[in-house]
Amino acid sequence: MIQGERLADYCVEAQNLSRTSENKIHDDEVARQFGFTGALVPGVEVYAYACHVPVEMWGREWLESGWIECRFMKPVYDGREVRVSVEPGGEALRLCVESDGVLCADATARLGQDAGPEIDTYPLRPLPGERPPADEVSLAPGTMLGTAARDMTPEDADWYLDGVRERDPLYRTDRIVHPGRILRLCNNALMDNVVLGPWIHVGSKVQHCSIAKIGETLSVRARVAANYEKKGHRFVDLDTLVIANDERPVAHILHTAIYKLRAPN
Repeated sequence: MIQGERLADYCVEAQNLSRTSENKIHDDEVARQFGFTGALVPGVEVYAYACHVPVEMWGREWLESGWIECRFMKPVYDGREVRVSVEPGGEALRLCVESDGVLCADATARLGQDAGPEIDTYPLRPLPGERPPADEVSLAPGTMLGTAARDMTPEDADWYLDGVRERDPLYRTDRIVHPGRILRLCNNALMDNVVLGPWIHVGSKVQHCSIAKIGETLSVRARVAANYEKKGHRFVDLDTLVIANDERPVAHILHTAIYKLRAPN
């Protein structure tokens, strides 16, 4: 990239892909009880919009070995335009995600792969027969959660690419799983292990280790890295490894969520 060069803004219409989710923060009525205008578009989809730009910049190389840190500050609502603006920052891209003139998320992306963890350091655990409530015990630091897995079928890929309005042909022509779909698995790691009330994904640090292909089974092995209180909310950090067909690391992710919102006023 030429020093000082600026990529064009990327604009997309946001869509709430979790209207029927168990997480009722994606329901208009419940979200309004917590002071929001309406149902929140999931953070993983806001992340998916941001990912369009580093893929436009670096293509497959970023999906194979790129890195991104993304944090979410303000909600994005269904049907609203999202604008991703970007500026080069040395070897990195600085991304700003805005909607309705408000900065909703920011991110930093770059190339370069760190040494990823060994699969064996994330032991395979069964999902619980009955999910316990999400609390300081079920999500205690050091706890290895049950392994959540999903088949990346062509139908699933089409659903997701259409849902996030992804226009880059790379995913369909090369049969690549979208990075937003991969990050969704980290939500599954939480939801498949504990019973939650309304909750919010607030940030992720992602190191890509290899490309996930349509037709593979992706599993996520998650260890609780931290559980803490901040401003009346309870937060959890999940240290996760996404694996293809139980044999190849796809992404190493630190996934942060408010798993218990403070009571509405």
